[in-house]
Amino acid sequence: MMAASAHTIAAPARAKTAAGSATLRRKQGFQHGGWFVAPFLLLFALFVIWPLLRGVYLSFTDANITGEGASFVGLDNYREALNDPLVWDSLGHSAYFTLLVVPCITVLAFLLAMLAHHIERGKWLWRLCFFAPFLLPSTVAANLWQWLFNPGTGMINHVFGTETPWLTDKSYAMLAIVITTLWWTVGFSFLLYLAALQGIPGHLYEAAKLDGANAWHRMVHITLPMLRSITGLVIALQVLASLQIFDQAVVMTDFLPGPEGSTRTFVQYTLEEGFTSYRVGYASAISVIFFVIIAAVAFARMWLLRNREETAR
Repeated sequence: MMAASAHTIAAPARAKTAAGSATLRRKQGFQHGGWFVAPFLLLFALFVIWPLLRGVYLSFTDANITGEGASFVGLDNYREALNDPLVWDSLGHSAYFTLLVVPCITVLAFLLAMLAHHIERGKWLWRLCFFAPFLLPSTVAANLWQWLFNPGTGMINHVFGTETPWLTDKSYAMLAIVITTLWWTVGFSFLLYLAALQGIPGHLYEAAKLDGANAWHRMVHITLPMLRSITGLVIALQVLASLQIFDQAVVMTDFLPGPEGSTRTFVQYTLEEGFTSYRVGYASAISVIFFVIIAAVAFARMWLLRNREETAR
């Protein structure tokens, strides 16, 4: 009886001592590890947090590019932005570009990954060819396709026997930028899909073959479900990247907003207001609005992913 009572009393004490030791180890680990992450946190605060806070502050002022004589204007910049037709037009152009690029690049990256994964001869060459364009700087890719789309000397019209004014007609300008973006950026999503395909256990396909499943059934019932998470990641990354389109749109239209402003994106309009019209306060307000949109998309993706995981459980 006495031994059992002593054991009963000692058990909580040992558990409390173990918990205290674990807490002490965590504190010591944080103290030592904190010095390793301190340089990153310092740079992050200097180049990300501080500019973000500074931009939010400027959005409530009428600051110009010189930074002198700024006065507080409250929400006037935000009211003007919400009633500015060019803000909505540029946002619509960015959204339209996103709607064109994201589905195309997701499907194309999956098909290229399937091809590179199942091909037998020259596998390394196919992978290199599909991924190599992504290594080019954005200006190089944009200048290359600007020349290809040139009505006079470009190869596109020559190959197809047309005289389409790709970059000077508002009906084709955004499409030309979409094609350029697909060629240039598909390699990244292709690499993600290829890595995911290589991670699918081979015994699943072997079991399906034994059950008489053909190639189409194996893809529909094994490959696509196993790639569901990576597909969600690809879509999320592409949406965030496409909404921030700037480089190729500006370079391919010679730093102009395209024919009749048809390729003016949200980021481009923000820079025009800040560095062409010198309205830094107004440009900051537009940037804050855009940041809220991007953050909403990111949080929506996180919310959908969490709900999907809870449903799967």
